[in-house]
Amino acid sequence: MEGENALNLLRSRICDTGFIFKDSSDTNYSKLKFMISTSVAEACNNSILLLGPRGSGKLAVLDLVLQDLLIQYPDSISVVRLNGLLHCDDISAFKEIARQLCMEHQLLFSKAASFDDNSQFMVAVLKECGLAHKTVIFILDEFDLFAQGKQRLLYSLLDAMQSVSSQAVVLGISCRLDADQLLEKRVRSRFSHRKLLFLPPSIEDSQRLLVHMLTLPIDSSLPYDYAVEFNKKVQNIIEDKRFKEIFNKLLNFDSSVKHLLKFLFYAVSHMDLQTGFLSRENFETAFTNIQRQPKLECLKNCSVLELYILVSMKRLEVKEKSLCNFNAVMKEYKNIHDSFQTSDYYARNVCLRAFEHLLHRELLCFTDNRGHSLSVEFRPVKLLISSAELHQGLKAYQSCPAILQKLVERDG
Repeated sequence: MEGENALNLLRSRICDTGFIFKDSSDTNYSKLKFMISTSVAEACNNSILLLGPRGSGKLAVLDLVLQDLLIQYPDSISVVRLNGLLHCDDISAFKEIARQLCMEHQLLFSKAASFDDNSQFMVAVLKECGLAHKTVIFILDEFDLFAQGKQRLLYSLLDAMQSVSSQAVVLGISCRLDADQLLEKRVRSRFSHRKLLFLPPSIEDSQRLLVHMLTLPIDSSLPYDYAVEFNKKVQNIIEDKRFKEIFNKLLNFDSSVKHLLKFLFYAVSHMDLQTGFLSRENFETAFTNIQRQPKLECLKNCSVLELYILVSMKRLEVKEKSLCNFNAVMKEYKNIHDSFQTSDYYARNVCLRAFEHLLHRELLCFTDNRGHSLSVEFRPVKLLISSAELHQGLKAYQSCPAILQKLVERDG
């Protein structure tokens, strides 16, 4: 029972962005909330860029801030959201702004309205909102895509904010740290040049977040002795040498907060509910599951014949014949069959189709682009999977012939 309650608590924490990003007064959450709330309270215009790599928490923090501000100023904030992947051209952007403003203020939206009509409507609404002491917050996700072309949307928005009567905040979100440098001179001169950087946490910060997420409160509904023992075991895991190796590999692969939370969710989900405690094996399983292994996934869907072709090519590599063609692979395939008297032997035309299938799956590739005039059988190819990946894939393949695993182990 304690294990299930602890599992639910930890899962809810990992999914709760507020628990993750509201733990300090010196965070981007606090800074952004101060900037926007000041603009709303003092009826002034502002433009801010949130910059950082994907998974660093830009949108999560912004959504938290907006949730709080909509509670604090329920009748003084209107939000318009655009995404550069959908609305990067000016016509669709202004149409979407007009549509959202019409929904917000219960007005009739005209699909037939022209670009100029929608632009003038936006400026008029901004002035009306300013007179009503209501701030319109424009969120431009993938901001760098709006900075392409003539940048009429950005210019119109920022130019309208120069008016005394308008009241708006423009929030640009981008993975490009130089997003402000993409702006034209006329746009840049109207921009407030406020930026918040969302950088991946350091190893120490990631460890602190790990402890913060996994430490159970001792003054909760959970039994005191259980919570103390749980926290002690978590601390022992964190100090374990093998866990530190796994954690460092995880951060080297992707140090973003999003990736760390995904890792923790996998680990917590594998917790043994009978004992009610986390173990190092839970984190090892989570690390294995979270790693992207597209080549191993391809191997799972290969036929037995395709596995023979891959092993034949691997044997040619061991013999220092890394550059070979289909004919050379067929000779090695025949050698395996003759040496071990395997029952898996197929006709040449069947093998050629399997060979082409491996090329299509990008487990093999042609070594250059100069042999287009040659038949597939004669064009040199190379293997795109390592010995370790091939060995691991064969072990996971349920109906893999035992001889193939032995060949890879012996040659590897």
